[in-house]
Amino acid sequence: MEIGIVGLGRMGGNIARRLMQAGHRAVVWDKDAAAVAALTAEGAVGVADLAGLVAALSAPRAVWVMLPHGVPTEDALEQLGGLLAPGDTAIDGGNTHWKDDIRRAKALGAKGVDYLDIGTSGGVWGLKRGYCLMIGGKPAPVARLAPIFTALAPGRGDIPATRLREDRPTNIEEGWIHCGDHGAGHLVKMVHNGIEYGMMQALAEGLDLLRHADSPELPEDQRLSVDIADVTEAWRRGSVITSWLLDLTASALAQDPDLAQYSGKVGDSGEGRWTVQQAVETAVAAPVLTAALYARFRSRDQVNFGDRALSAMRHGFGGHLEPK
Repeated sequence: MEIGIVGLGRMGGNIARRLMQAGHRAVVWDKDAAAVAALTAEGAVGVADLAGLVAALSAPRAVWVMLPHGVPTEDALEQLGGLLAPGDTAIDGGNTHWKDDIRRAKALGAKGVDYLDIGTSGGVWGLKRGYCLMIGGKPAPVARLAPIFTALAPGRGDIPATRLREDRPTNIEEGWIHCGDHGAGHLVKMVHNGIEYGMMQALAEGLDLLRHADSPELPEDQRLSVDIADVTEAWRRGSVITSWLLDLTASALAQDPDLAQYSGKVGDSGEGRWTVQQAVETAVAAPVLTAALYARFRSRDQVNFGDRALSAMRHGFGGHLEPK
């Protein structure tokens, strides 16, 4: 198949590369001409603007927008709405609030253009590991683009199948899911990221406790010196908190036990706030997710070792590096 990709940053460029590795044709555009040239040298079809991208695709077209949420994504989709034809599909694969997807789907649907919102998890490792895709939209364009999603997803790998799921869609075990109607993909990704905040915060606080096991606040005979790098490495093998986040943390600690290269002033990219807002709107108690978001706010005023661990995790999976 073929697909257009708008935005060739940390994830957009690697999405194009992974699709090309699977034999798909990628037509790419970015405002950074150097990024377009780099992908063109690797086999993509580079174009000079959105109009050129649409012209280089055969109907029914599919264009995947991978840009920061807000104005860049809104502008790109608005322009595509005037360029695409009935039967084509516009995709937002970035982090967008799910309510915006409902609005966009109505606007594009009035022109006969399908719209899919795709929550995309995998960060800078997606090229190698694959991307977990959470898709919202109508069934027809999802079915048509299934080969694209299968190529991007991680596949079953060596994860054992879950019992009693024999009659469920097989694509879910491959790592991509049609979550429901417009907005459902980004809703699921939003909650995914809120959970991520909570998991990261729990790990960071635990490591901070171990860091201070020899605190002068304790009686001298109760002060213990713990090698945190070794502990995280041991936890990776057989413990109930084994996870990719723990893998990334252990790797960062092996390189720098003090995590001195990280500021600990932990950023948030929006989804954590949206998750808390969703909890308020639906009257669902989410104290862990809410506290994890507030802990990031606090880190920008007063940094501890746990905050540097959070910074290390964000850098590990997403390439985020907060300024000191």
